Amino acid sequence: MDDLGGFDNLGDLDMSAMQREAIAGLLRDLPDDDLHHVADLVRQLQTERAITSGDYDAIINTAFEIGFGRDGLGVLPWVEGNVIICPGGMVSKSRASHRCRFVSVDDCWIWDSGMLLREDKRSSPGTDDGFRAIALLPLVDGLGLDVVAGRARQGQHSVEHVVSYEVRGGELVEVSQRTVNASHGGRQI
Repeated sequence: MDDLGGFDNLGDLDMSAMQREAIAGLLRDLPDDDLHHVADLVRQLQTERAITSGDYDAIINTAFEIGFGRDGLGVLPWVEGNVIICPGGMVSKSRASHRCRFVSVDDCWIWDSGMLLREDKRSSPGTDDGFRAIALLPLVDGLGLDVVAGRARQGQHSVEHVVSYEVRGGELVEVSQRTVNASHGGRQI
């Protein structure tokens, strides 16, 4: 039998934990500028993995089947693999009245976000006018999302409810919910 010089228990070691500790030690010693560059690199790598991770057509088709409530509006976002699925939409009763729910990403509407991987829109089924959309975002730590529900009446649009999320440790974590009372200065959008 070979003499492993005291290293015969290496199989019991958690190499991943050792690697994480070594990386953490290196990061602690970096100057701030270099640390910012590393953070940008991590974000870029997470985005690249999301881009190559799945069959977007299948994800979107399934999301159109399960991503909308009985009211016709999108349900809250969820994670599948390295991608965040964000349903959104608008249901109109008339030209001056509609209900809507959309996602904003880091204080920017999802359709204007540089993080948007893909968005597909379809007309709403049934007699009401409107549309449904499924947007895909990369699962990137630190990304902030707000699910904004609103209503338009007689041309005035206002926010009714906001659910806020942040990506932490590869998971979508709810960080707050707030109902905006329209009779007490509901936010106009």
